[in-house]
Amino acid sequence: MKTPLTRTLVALTAAALVTAGCSGSTDTAMSSAPAQPSSGAPASTGAPALTDDQNPPARVTVDVTIANGRVTPTNDQVDAKVGEPIVVRVNSDAADELHVHSNPEHSFPIEAKNGQQFQFTVDVPGKVDVELHELNKTVATIAVQQ
Repeated sequence: MKTPLTRTLVALTAAALVTAGCSGSTDTAMSSAPAQPSSGAPASTGAPALTDDQNPPARVTVDVTIANGRVTPTNDQVDAKVGEPIVVRVNSDAADELHVHSNPEHSFPIEAKNGQQFQFTVDVPGKVDVELHELNKTVATIAVQQ
């Protein structure tokens, strides 16, 4: 039989875990689990796995591959809403820097490894370019709308 103290400790522990899972910032390097090909489903965020009774938040996913000096995709056109999480998943054989030309701007260091994920939001509507600096390539242009 659980004592009132045990029930209180369990409730506090559960509340702390839920609170910790909800914190974050707009520039987020995410888990380094291998990226999966886009299937139109929401991206994994490194958060606990969702069960059937949970609704994942809306998000936009862009999958990027850098191999032998070539980038896929280039000049992709993507739609998003203001404040909607945008996840860029990267598999790369070379270091580079991913730069998001938004207001405010976002930059993410890319390592020569697979399974990198970066998340950001855009707060001002308009067209936002996502570029690789070393390879001087535009990966995608995101049309951000209200």
